[in-house]
Amino acid sequence: MKPAYWPSERRAPLPPVQPWSGASEALIRPEDDPWVSPAERSDFDTTPTYSETLAWLARLADASPLVRLYDYGLSAESLPLMLVVASTDHRRIAARLQGQRPDLSAAAEPIRVLSECGIHPGEIDGKDASLMLLRDIALGGKTDLIVGCDWYFVPVLNPDGHERRSAYSRPNQRGPNVQGWRASAQGLNLNRDFVKAQSPEIRAILRLLAKIDPDLFIDMHVTDGLDYQYDITFGFQDPLYSASPQISAWLEQTYRPQVDAHMQAQGHAPGPLILAADDRRPELGLMLPAFPPRFSHGYGDLRHIPTVLVENHSLKTVRRRVLGTYALLEASLRAAVMHGADLRAALAADRARREPEPILAWDMAHEPVRTITFHPIASKFYESPASGAQEVRWLGTPLPPVETPVFGSTPATRIPRPRGYWVPASEFDALDRLRAHGIAMDIAPDWIEIEVDMLRLCDLEVAGAVSERRVTLKAGVAQIERRRERFAPGSAFVTTDQPLGDLAIHMLEPTCADSLFAQGLIAGMLDPVEYLEAYVVAPMAEEMLATDPDLRAEFQAKLAADNAFAADPMARLKWFYLRSPYRDERHMLYPVARC
Repeated sequence: MKPAYWPSERRAPLPPVQPWSGASEALIRPEDDPWVSPAERSDFDTTPTYSETLAWLARLADASPLVRLYDYGLSAESLPLMLVVASTDHRRIAARLQGQRPDLSAAAEPIRVLSECGIHPGEIDGKDASLMLLRDIALGGKTDLIVGCDWYFVPVLNPDGHERRSAYSRPNQRGPNVQGWRASAQGLNLNRDFVKAQSPEIRAILRLLAKIDPDLFIDMHVTDGLDYQYDITFGFQDPLYSASPQISAWLEQTYRPQVDAHMQAQGHAPGPLILAADDRRPELGLMLPAFPPRFSHGYGDLRHIPTVLVENHSLKTVRRRVLGTYALLEASLRAAVMHGADLRAALAADRARREPEPILAWDMAHEPVRTITFHPIASKFYESPASGAQEVRWLGTPLPPVETPVFGSTPATRIPRPRGYWVPASEFDALDRLRAHGIAMDIAPDWIEIEVDMLRLCDLEVAGAVSERRVTLKAGVAQIERRRERFAPGSAFVTTDQPLGDLAIHMLEPTCADSLFAQGLIAGMLDPVEYLEAYVVAPMAEEMLATDPDLRAEFQAKLAADNAFAADPMARLKWFYLRSPYRDERHMLYPVARC
């Protein structure tokens, strides 16, 4: 169907842009330079196609022994997934990517930094900035950046979405002129796939994370939403919520100040991640919740990988955003090497840590967790005949800084740390996901019978719409039952006494927001499979009413409280069936056992 409206000059009506110039503009190569990048050649109005990107990188690798390309998988549409590495020793890199660990002490091995771009391909600044930085490392006098550091770089994590190019992909983003599409060929938002791992692209990244074992992981995006003065914002799981407290402290106290200082020296305005409680009135309060592990930085926190989420401001010019990303990447490489010993000490401490009472679920806190100095942009409101409400119009004028409350999360559910979990051999999807994440498991060779705790679920909620190709679930825990259970050969014991123990807990505890249960991957117990016939159940129910006064009183109370139930003959008979010895005893009994 042809749209009823086409924007003038193929551009959405964006707010005024602030004028800008900065020292980082000196990084740009002239158009006639033999190593000008594709984005530089067009003054950043365009970004190269995937094939053009790979061809330029291959030419750079041919020109420099410091740069190599490695294929690490295929996309859903069979495009090659490409990893680029800048290193002084590619024999070491090749060995690591083949699953071999070098025979070096932690102090002797170079710091490993992994950055990824194009998980949302319309947000592609990181790719164009990284091409410039790679060139300058290989041929432009910045080889010192990889002395003591191996830089692993994924230019486009989602190449299928990258090639679904259009001038209408991101109406709230200022350039480039043609952008990729947010979702993958499967229609998946890949930055929601880190736990359920249903895409080949994220499966491939999980394998890379296991092989590279990065000391620092950077995921680069461009924002949606409101206007403000910052051009590059970045953050990580806040220390208030972090499963990796030493890593979070290093990121906040060591990494952020050094990166901020370098970016400011280059003429940029770095800031924290900005999420507003109301995008129309950000001064009323910002949001910094506990991010679940569906997101890259929430996942990295549970996996104890120092992970930085970069969100460039969509309303700044693409030229300014790309140069700011270059400055952030350069400062990140330097910070990781300069403070590498402290970084690895934090990483080791968090991987050795075993939280005695892990938090399974979070609620929004009623009171602010802190205030920050926010740098706003002027706005005014007008009556929109389209929305029928007051809408904001950003004016492009910087306002004085204002102290702004930041609202966050508070723990909702904690449990004593289980020793581990038994996952039945019949739960194929769960075992597949655990293997994909590299979680250590002991597989039972024979039948085993043991005492375990099992959860009886209640209050099942099924999402009313499909999200990420799945229908999500939510349930409470009615009771914890101590039972003697038999597990078949092929069942897995997953200990929580392992570096990925926190991740295993969040995957296997059903009340966690991103658990395998929540994604519908452990759901067989929800469907009672036996049938009831009214001509059998009705006389049985009549006898139960006649002989059990407590049950009769409970039934009468249910009738009085629930008119829909009272008017539904089959619901009434099912109520008795579920209280009879004929019921499915394992209905709503979560099959993964704690021990």
